[in-house]
Parts: sequence; C-alpha cells; structure tokens
Amino acid sequence: MALSDLIAVERNEEGIAAVLQTLRDAFGERFQTGHSIREQHAHTTTYLPNQMPDGVVFPESIEEVQQVVRACAAHRVPLIPFGTGTSLEGHVNAPGGGISLDTSRMNRILAVNAEDLDCTVEPGVTREDLNRHLRDTGLFFPIDPGANASLGGMAATRASGTNAVRYGTMRESVIALTAVMADGEVVTTASRAKKSAAGYDLTRLLVGSEGTLGVITSLTLRLHGIPQAISGGVCPFPTLEAACQAVIATIQMGIPVARIELVNALQMKAINLHSKLDYPESPCLFLEFHGSEAGVAEQADLFGMIAEEQGGGPFLWTSVAEERSKLWKARHDAYWASFTLRPGAKGLSTDVCVPISRLAECVAESEVDIAENGLVAPIVGHAGDGNFHTLVLMDPDDPAEIARVEGFVARLNMRAIAMGGTCTGEHGIGQGKAGFLRRELGHGVDIMRAIKQALDPQGILNPGKTITG
Repeated sequence: MALSDLIAVERNEEGIAAVLQTLRDAFGERFQTGHSIREQHAHTTTYLPNQMPDGVVFPESIEEVQQVVRACAAHRVPLIPFGTGTSLEGHVNAPGGGISLDTSRMNRILAVNAEDLDCTVEPGVTREDLNRHLRDTGLFFPIDPGANASLGGMAATRASGTNAVRYGTMRESVIALTAVMADGEVVTTASRAKKSAAGYDLTRLLVGSEGTLGVITSLTLRLHGIPQAISGGVCPFPTLEAACQAVIATIQMGIPVARIELVNALQMKAINLHSKLDYPESPCLFLEFHGSEAGVAEQADLFGMIAEEQGGGPFLWTSVAEERSKLWKARHDAYWASFTLRPGAKGLSTDVCVPISRLAECVAESEVDIAENGLVAPIVGHAGDGNFHTLVLMDPDDPAEIARVEGFVARLNMRAIAMGGTCTGEHGIGQGKAGFLRRELGHGVDIMRAIKQALDPQGILNPGKTITG
C-alpha cells in the first residue's frame, strides 16, 4: 500500500488541548508528553511513517481506563490502546494525534483455575510473564507470535504464531474478556463456561478488532497441559513443492504436529549466517511434536518416512531440550537474520495466508515476482496453516525501490486473495493492509463500518485503522 493511501484523520486541536490538561491533572507523572516517549508509542517497526500521539497515559485499573476514555469522548479526541508496540501494520500510529493508552502497568495475573484449564489476566501481562507464572502448575499458554507481546495486544490483533497448527490462534484461546467501550461503559463478553449459546459472540467481535471497538481490560484465556515429551528437528527438501507436499501429507494423516515451519533457501542462508549454523541452504521444514515419550518418537519417525517419499531428508530430530532450544532460537531469529543479506537495509514485513494446497504455488510465484523486480526478500511460513511471511529488505530513501516494494506487496496480497486466501494471516489490517480489506471481503466491510458506527459513533477509538474504501 502506498503511503499516500493512509487514512487521513483530522486533528481536533481544541479538544486535544483540553484532554491534555485533564489527564495531566488526573495522572500526574503517569501522563507524559515528552517527544521521545510519544515517538516510542507510535509505529516504528516498518517503513510506515511515525505518527505520534500528543500524550501517553499509564492507567493502573479499569476505573482509570474509564476515566481516560470518558475524557477523550467528551472532547472527541482519538484514543489509541498500546501494548508493547510489536505490531507490524501501523496499529499504534496516531494519524490525528490524541492519546496513547499504555496498558503496561495493568500487568496482574488475576486468577489461575488449574482444574478448569483457564486463567484471567490484565492486558499488560506478556505471554512470557504468564508462562513463567504457570510453570509450577503443569500448564502453559501456547500462543507464540515470536515477540514477547502483551496478551491484550495479542487479542486485539488476533495473533497466532508457530504453535497455531495444533493449539489455534488467539481467536480460539480467549474464552471471555472485559473492555471499556467508547462511551466509557464496561462490557463483559462471556462467562468462564467452555461453551455458550447466549446471544451474539461479543468475545470474537472484540478479538481482532485492533482497538477500534473497545479497550481490553482483562482476558480469560484457555490453558493447556505441558507435554510430557517434546521432539523437534529440521528437514531439508529439494524443492518448495516437495516440502509443501510433505506438510499436506502430515496434516492429512492426522499426525498431531505442534509446529511445522517452512523456510525458503534464501531464508536458510540468512539463518546460517546469523546463527552460525550449517543447515542445507535449500527449502526446509522446522518441526516439533508434543506428547508422550513413545508418541513423539513415533510422530517423528512417521514424518521422516513422509519426507523421504518427497525426496527430502534426512530428518534430524532430537528430544534434548537444549538442542531443541537452539533450533527454535534460530527460527525465531529469522527476522533479524534476514538483515545479514543486506546490511544497512530497512525491512518491510508482510504476511498472507492461503489454503495449504495452494501454499507451494503462492510461495513459488512470489519468489519469481521478487526476483523479477530485483528485490531481496526471504520467506518463512507457518506451513501447517498456509500462512507465510516475507521480509522485503530495502533502502527507505530510494523512491524507485519503495515503489517496487509496494508493487510487490500489493501483488502478493491480491495473489493470496485470488487463491482463496487472505491478505493477512496474523499481522492484522491496521494501516498497512487497509486498502485490501474490501477486495477480500466486499460488502462485509460495510457491515464492519456499521458495527464501528454503532459502538464508536464519534470515531475516537484508534481512528484511521482497519476500515477504508
């Protein structure tokens, strides 16, 4: 999407001045307007321009969130919820200025119900914080987007990650939540019951709404037992097609794979350079299996046979925790590893998702597109979901190169949509993909706009994001 396509939001100077004074009086040192902190609370993780809020507030309770929302509503001032700032599509930019509401001090774990396999947390708790707290209970929270994101932000962007093929995404993991709506009222979307037929599914409405419908103030999350045993490994393949066919066969055979990650040859080169490894520089799958000692060994052996049928292998796997950690650290460092391919470059990270039967075709066509346009863009994917990421390395000061990059990203999004997929499997829409939502969902965008108008008639919650065109 071109920078000129970003949704414009008119500034309300008089209202902003009034809210700044109100919050300064109410929050003291927990309300800040310094340039550096405002810059940190705008979008800095891609080439999208940094659009700073006018102030940053740090509430510590649901009542204080209500206070902030009501002040912004009274003066028609934008309010942008902020978790840890790891989103990738401009979600926390403030195109019309306003207030960034930082949830980092709302970081209490409110309850762990081990018998029911659930917990309730405030939005500023990060996934790593939660799993450290759960360690002695024998339970864990499996959604792993890579970054140590806040759970409120993960719910707002409907995050997923490497474990999604077995454990699902935030959509499946959030049982219920509370949120402060645009009028300052609190809504509880569901109970802790594992299922309900009571009315509209407000939980799913707010999960993935990217802060445009309400400010999440607590979440009840589904937990899982820590596996008795885990095995994992890396398997090279001669072609992308062979690797993807192995993924399809693995899923169709019902092998309960926990992670199955695809990296193309260029990404493997970057991983080897960055992590000082010597994996074959060909398309590879990173895999992990959860279960009993016998079960994970059997699953690994079955996959090895599938890989061999596709001309892949050898599949080198291990159940030793230290060796698995090294393997997955290399995979999680793929983003940073990519910059070894073009030192000094900036990166535009984008993602799409297609049915897994079209994954090899979509990745292969994208590789051709990248080569034809003289770009450097390694590819890594959550192959079991048909979701893959491309990090395009570029010079942000070269307008011609930026134009080629934007053209590639547009074609990638449309390619995925044409294959029955989506323009984003997990990054979300934000600003960066707003121009493609109507092309994917058509009249569905009008329904979304009607919901937005009903719940936020003044348009103060994270304006300029998600819905356009």
